[in-house]
Amino acid sequence: MLQGFKDFIMRGNVIELATAVIIGSAFTAVVTAISDHLISPIIALFGGTNVDGFAYYLREGNDATLVDLGAIITAALNFLIVAAVVYFVFIAPMNKYNEVMARRQGVDPEEPAPTSEQLLAEIRDLLAEHRKQH
Repeated sequence: MLQGFKDFIMRGNVIELATAVIIGSAFTAVVTAISDHLISPIIALFGGTNVDGFAYYLREGNDATLVDLGAIITAALNFLIVAAVVYFVFIAPMNKYNEVMARRQGVDPEEPAPTSEQLLAEIRDLLAEHRKQH
């Protein structure tokens, strides 16, 4: 049982996953700092004089009724920033790498993969041909 756990931990993808979590946490801190100290103040400029930035109260005097549109916009911008960085730094280069490797192996990445029915028909035909030879 311990050997199976050791094999699982020593696989490369577990180490890569741990590294990705650490890098993701550090990157989230950077994005949060940018949004808190740059994006939020810019959004607050659009608010009126009697509201907290781009927010309003549903009932005056009750802090629980604050609708903070600036926080929602900031969260959406954080998501877009993180998604863009993940795509352009990780996904796009990995797709390009996989495409280059597939071409080196003689696989056309533009050609669709055969369906299971096509593969089964090919196997059937090969077995029929093999029976005729023997």
